[in-house]
Amino acid sequence: MSVIRSTVTGCGSFLPEKVLTNDDLAKMVDTSDEWIVQRTGIKQRHIASEGQMTSDLALEAARRALAHAGRDAQEIDTIILATATPDNTFPATAVTVQAGLGINHGAAFDVHAVCSGFVFALTTADAYIRSGLAKRCLVIGAETFSRILDWEDRTTCVLFGDGAGAVVVEAGEGSGGNDDRGVLTSHLRSDGRHKEKLYVDGGPSSTQTVGHLRMEGREVFKHAVGMITDVIEDAYRATGLTSDDLTWFIPHQANKRIIDASARKLGIAPEKVVTTVQLHGNTSAASIPLALDTAVKDGRVKKNDLLMLEAMGGGFTWGSVLLRW
Repeated sequence: MSVIRSTVTGCGSFLPEKVLTNDDLAKMVDTSDEWIVQRTGIKQRHIASEGQMTSDLALEAARRALAHAGRDAQEIDTIILATATPDNTFPATAVTVQAGLGINHGAAFDVHAVCSGFVFALTTADAYIRSGLAKRCLVIGAETFSRILDWEDRTTCVLFGDGAGAVVVEAGEGSGGNDDRGVLTSHLRSDGRHKEKLYVDGGPSSTQTVGHLRMEGREVFKHAVGMITDVIEDAYRATGLTSDDLTWFIPHQANKRIIDASARKLGIAPEKVVTTVQLHGNTSAASIPLALDTAVKDGRVKKNDLLMLEAMGGGFTWGSVLLRW
């Protein structure tokens, strides 16, 4: 019996030109390259220039994904953009991207799950496609976290960067088995009891200001590995697959120590882990599509490879998507 599968047919990414190194940061706050690398694995991050907005990054990533998929923008019927740093309080940044691509049909909306945003957005696109609500989606993760950082707080300002990544997801046919190309299973979670551990201290309804990112780093680290492994084990249970079956593990790029600890706990071989945190920092919802695009364009990810995508972010939110390329 044939089933509808959501197949990823193209990807693209975009990083702002400006690079901020750890040595640059050491001139701004009391930190050092050694301190940052030892605790996070991050060596540099990209920062949006003045006037360069989340939609600008998203639009360029979207254009590159469309080109890679060999699709015209007019063939897209749904745009889902994951971001925690929208251009405006409203409307959704996705409609700015829609207009920028010259699309005036279909639907465009934002998804807000912070660092888990891309996993939530891809899962939403998969549900739309499998239910017949959409045939061809553009799923984007884009952020300008530099705009919500407290640049005097050395515990947070060294962690984050700006960027965008996008994928084209299309309805395809499969047999319903694990050999199908496309999304095989996805699992989403959230737990609002942990809100105070990672949040922004502002918002339209609370302070009428944008606010700054606040984080209890040790608490986040403590919960992260358990949450990550939880949703990945759910994916294994749903499919009967194991870590040995994976070709690549493409996790949210928050911190190299979290990535390494998660892979170890799941028994995923280090050579299967795609890591870009050293180059990009934590780009929140953009981190997975940025890492994915890097691994596709350098030839690591090939057709029929089995990929595990995973993220955890403020809320807490966390989730996994298992897909065959």
